[in-house]
Amino acid sequence: MKKYVGWDEVTTGTLLHSFEGKFGDAVTTDPDDRPYAWMNSINVSVADWRILKPVYNRDICIDCQNCWIFCPDTSIISRDKKMIGVDYDHCKGCGVCVEVCPTNPKSLLMFSDFKDNEEALSEWPEKKKRGAK
Repeated sequence: MKKYVGWDEVTTGTLLHSFEGKFGDAVTTDPDDRPYAWMNSINVSVADWRILKPVYNRDICIDCQNCWIFCPDTSIISRDKKMIGVDYDHCKGCGVCVEVCPTNPKSLLMFSDFKDNEEALSEWPEKKKRGAK
């Protein structure tokens, strides 16, 4: 019998599996067909405690899929190896997607959760020239 623990009982080094049992290939399996674990954020929303959210700029994205691969909550929406958006119902605002984005400027940036995405896009930084500070 599995012992389930609360958030306040999780200790350092605890491994939280995204899927139940052995699972082969998340890349080729449709998200609706994946055997998500009971504690995976696809089943439990963590968005209520988000302060910052990633905003996605399609004009800059190179579809490298780094954000999709590294997102701990499967909140990056990608279809046919193309980034198409962020699932704000499950994004906790950790910023991992922004950290792993290789573009200049980044195609994902963190903004206040209360800021409208269109407004955030209008504030996007310009591309920095090599060697410029």
